[in-house]
Amino acid sequence: MIRLALYQPDIAQNTGTILRMAACLGIAVDIIEPAGFPVSDRAFRRAGMDYLDHVSWCRHDDWAAFEASRRAEGRRLVLTTTRGSVPHVDFAFQPGDVVMAGRESAGVPEEVHAAADARILIPLRPGLRSLNVAIASAIIAGEALRQLGGFPPQAGAPS
Repeated sequence: MIRLALYQPDIAQNTGTILRMAACLGIAVDIIEPAGFPVSDRAFRRAGMDYLDHVSWCRHDDWAAFEASRRAEGRRLVLTTTRGSVPHVDFAFQPGDVVMAGRESAGVPEEVHAAADARILIPLRPGLRSLNVAIASAIIAGEALRQLGGFPPQAGAPS
């Protein structure tokens, strides 16, 4: 299934919210440091609540460590960016894709843009810049899971 990657996140509450969403949907998360806060359960506890015990997440010391791991696993890097060229609903997600969100304050550097296999965007109304990173991650994850048939089965629903 897909993974979410957070490039040097600035806000612990957004990261906690993303981890909670990932736990509920069965998506693994990569956190690329340095972050703007201590990367720990304690930093995420308020937004992530008791869901943190149900999510698979991995810390990477820096971009180079993440990139080496991603390449070794043969995963595509799909960057969510306001500079993207393909709307997320027109992009064909593949199992194993890593969907990356940039820093709340600065996005990602050119080095990360250059490494991306695809750059996607969420279409917004003219004159508006961007969405909250947790909301954008949820929108993209939802579309990827819809395309790939990856939503968890509903409890009590016939299989």
